[in-house]
Amino acid sequence: MEIVKVWSEDGAGKVVEIPADMTARDLCQLLVYKSHCVDDNAWTLVEHHHILGLERCLEDHELVVQVQASMSSDSKFLFRKNYAKYEFFRNPLNFFPEQMVAWCQESDGSIPQSQLLQNFLNSSSCPEIQGHLYVKEPGRRSWKKLYMFLRRSGLYFSTKGTSKEPRHLQLLSDLEDSNVFTVITGRKLHNAPTDFHFCIKPSKVTSDGKELKMLCAEDEQSRTCWMTAFRLLKYGILLYQSYNVPQQRKSNLSPFSAPVRSVSENSLVAMDFSGRTGRVIENPLEAQSAALEEGQSWRKRSQRMNVLGSPSPLHPSSLSTVIHRTQIWFHGRIMREEAHKMIIQQGQVDGLFLLRDSQSNPKAFVLTLCHHQKIKHFQILPCEEDGQVFFSLDDGATKFTDLIHLVEFYQLNRGVLPCKLKHPCTAVAL
Repeated sequence: MEIVKVWSEDGAGKVVEIPADMTARDLCQLLVYKSHCVDDNAWTLVEHHHILGLERCLEDHELVVQVQASMSSDSKFLFRKNYAKYEFFRNPLNFFPEQMVAWCQESDGSIPQSQLLQNFLNSSSCPEIQGHLYVKEPGRRSWKKLYMFLRRSGLYFSTKGTSKEPRHLQLLSDLEDSNVFTVITGRKLHNAPTDFHFCIKPSKVTSDGKELKMLCAEDEQSRTCWMTAFRLLKYGILLYQSYNVPQQRKSNLSPFSAPVRSVSENSLVAMDFSGRTGRVIENPLEAQSAALEEGQSWRKRSQRMNVLGSPSPLHPSSLSTVIHRTQIWFHGRIMREEAHKMIIQQGQVDGLFLLRDSQSNPKAFVLTLCHHQKIKHFQILPCEEDGQVFFSLDDGATKFTDLIHLVEFYQLNRGVLPCKLKHPCTAVAL
């Protein structure tokens, strides 16, 4: 057995004793069980290097003890959600632009989604990512723009323009003994030409970072493409197995086993319970009407409770102003920049959201939502009606007695938002 320490976002740490063959996924499930949170297959272990300013999510199949052995003394494991971990399996064309994949150009450009990934997963095929990247020159603050090629054998650059001739290709890094990391330090520290930098780090490297290969892409999509392709070309079918079939718990984990409770956006459907049996409402207009009626009934129930009850610390009218503080998606008085950072860390997928206190209006709240890899903010304002406070995102057109009701409504209905609320941005206390 080995000792591993894992940290949560709030700075708390938990020491766990694990067998040498425990995978990152198994350890996440153990931490989920110990922390009493829902296992939705989005939890990850993050390898975080403070001095180097780097971090990466461990792959589900990686052995934790093996990774820990290659880490320096200043580095640590974080326990965090990453909803985008396997997003490329769901929407591969969003991750691999045609101009960056070599065989897309050689074909007629109509590679089906399934074939696109099969080429990466099939070890006998030779997909290749190509394009310009900025490379930091060793020991200097200057960067050089080069035409790069990522293959199974490694990352190469051309010494002559965009030439692919073998005599013009030079190996920058292999895949076998390296991992791809996100750079979390600011752009100014490395004098980077863009905000979209990443790094290839040999598995065993000293903390001075001399062997790091610092790279910069032109935009977020191309950076994501390079980093995803690196993972796919290195691990191939292992990633697909982890995505497709959540790993079975090993028998020696049985004392910690907990039921796997899967949370899926598809499980949130509009239902009609007005008859003797419930039915799924498929017509969007009927669903919206039913949701509005439900909103009205919440208000009526709350009003009845106000009439029947007497003022107390747990009176519904006062409870409605604080009950959201119990929810995993509510993060209190965090700044806009901190909300941005949390969304980016947990994977910029559509519907990833959190709620926080407004900085400009002490009585209001803000919904921070990710859509098409852009982070947007929507103010939730209180409004009063018949002496009772309600909350609204759309200037009072749709009102809710508390923020929990508001979130539940927008999980089922898009309303004025660009997409439904799907994934709560969570910070768990270990």
